[in-house]
Amino acid sequence: MRRGFVLLLAMLLPTGLITPAEAATGQRLAVGSYPRLVRLENGAYKGRIIAAVSSWDAGGPFVPIYESLNEGSTFRKVGEIRDPEDAQGECCGTLYELPRRLGDLRAGTLLWAASYGQGAGADRRMAIKIWASRDAGRHWTFLSEAARSHNHDGIWEPELIMDAGGTLWLHFGDETEAPRFAQVLNRVGSTDGVNWGTKQATLEIPPDRVRPGMPIVRRLPDGRYYFGYEICNYGDRYCDPYFKISPDGANYGAPGDPGTRVTTASGAYFQHAQTVSLFPGGPNGTRLLMVGQIYTTRQGTPLPNNGQVLLANDNLGTGNWYEVPAPVHVPSAYNNFCPNYSSTLLPVDNGRNVLEIAADYDNGVCTTYFGKGPAS
Repeated sequence: MRRGFVLLLAMLLPTGLITPAEAATGQRLAVGSYPRLVRLENGAYKGRIIAAVSSWDAGGPFVPIYESLNEGSTFRKVGEIRDPEDAQGECCGTLYELPRRLGDLRAGTLLWAASYGQGAGADRRMAIKIWASRDAGRHWTFLSEAARSHNHDGIWEPELIMDAGGTLWLHFGDETEAPRFAQVLNRVGSTDGVNWGTKQATLEIPPDRVRPGMPIVRRLPDGRYYFGYEICNYGDRYCDPYFKISPDGANYGAPGDPGTRVTTASGAYFQHAQTVSLFPGGPNGTRLLMVGQIYTTRQGTPLPNNGQVLLANDNLGTGNWYEVPAPVHVPSAYNNFCPNYSSTLLPVDNGRNVLEIAADYDNGVCTTYFGKGPAS
């Protein structure tokens, strides 16, 4: 699936060229899409919740940074990121807090990674860039360029994770290997956040039309890593969620192995843009909560509670998943790069509740909303 473009959103939405839908529930955060949440676990700002949105204003695409001091009940803007290539488009970013020192970056440093340059025309060379903040998002400095396309094709959806050995990995969707593969998942590693190694294949699934994408990585309490993603155009499946378990965050098995598909006992599943977060709960002490764009039957037909549920699993992904009410409802979620696309979840109130940020159209403008609800 070709990804949503913030540059395109900025051009289309104010003119009303995209049909408005019933707006999501929750409190309004900001104009924009592709929200991300982290709770800071280190340093002087420990405990604060940080949110980021791919947004735009009169100056073009940019990333506003928000902070909550009351477990997601309210947010206030504390900073922003404006990259020199913003005018050519910014897309699908991610937030990550370093859990330990990396080169000159101390534990608690906040990192932002995003795709830049998708609107630069026929000769574009898209890049994934890293920005760093040492004060919980208030001020940002450019850190490095982790990857740049060698051709016109795109590189999308960065995800950062530090492995068990202390290497920082950037996972991303990579279209540059067409026509052999429409898209693959690749990764590059760094031991300082500045210099990045040669890309390595994480998922390459034949035939050429298959598109793994939307990587999400979470470190599990037992030291292993949950690696989630979607696979589009795979057999008769359409952008379904899958996962693998890595023993160390550096190794992900055979690139041709699709992993395990996520469904409920009835066969219901999410189409598009899954994200996963860890919560306390269940017999093993850890509950996985997933949000996706469109909640469908086994046959792929949207269910009546589409846009209103999360999926949970108490066995680190093994077995059937089950429904949990979503704090933010997006009642008209459909295949489009705004409504409920790549929403984000975070445990709050000592894990009793889930904080969600999701996007939906408000009078034709893609807008993010936040809300809290029970985590089980």
